[in-house]
Amino acid sequence: MELVKASFQEASEVLDKFATEENFHKIQAAASLLSQSLARDGRIISCGNGGSMSDAMHFAEELSGKFREERKAYSAMAISDAGHLSCVANDYGYAEVFSRYVEAHGRPGDSLLVISTSGNSENVLKAAQKAHEIGMNVIGLTGKTGGPLAELCDIEIRVEHMGFSDRIQEIHIKVIHCLIETIEHNLRSSSE
Repeated sequence: MELVKASFQEASEVLDKFATEENFHKIQAAASLLSQSLARDGRIISCGNGGSMSDAMHFAEELSGKFREERKAYSAMAISDAGHLSCVANDYGYAEVFSRYVEAHGRPGDSLLVISTSGNSENVLKAAQKAHEIGMNVIGLTGKTGGPLAELCDIEIRVEHMGFSDRIQEIHIKVIHCLIETIEHNLRSSSE
């Protein structure tokens, strides 16, 4: 029982530390950039490794499917296709799996959501670099110190927790839900 209580206590402390006006403004600004891409008939691509890939998939499916209310489908995709990942990893190496997808599908004015709890993942860094070459916006969900990814983001939303990644990911999923809710609100308001 003490282990369970301690886990919830730590999660609550990490959330309380993250919940600042500065971070709320960053989430709002990120949602605005993402909304602008969709409003101009652009798309959002998302990526990450491991649990962050699952979060990237969750983000994309809530946009292309539905979050809370009925609305048109938004163009959002996570880089998670096993065929693409294994092909590129085999031919170019795992460091290129996300950047090749961004090169193939990204367009100027589109947005890339990159998720990395360390900010150090080489394949995520290369995706952000490729997105900038194309003229895409880059939104980053990071943790710890932000790593090199922090410098590659137009907007970086960082969970400054130096412990295990699961606590960072718990905040990332809350941020993702806030982004989706705000995107839906922005696009609904602009169409009224």
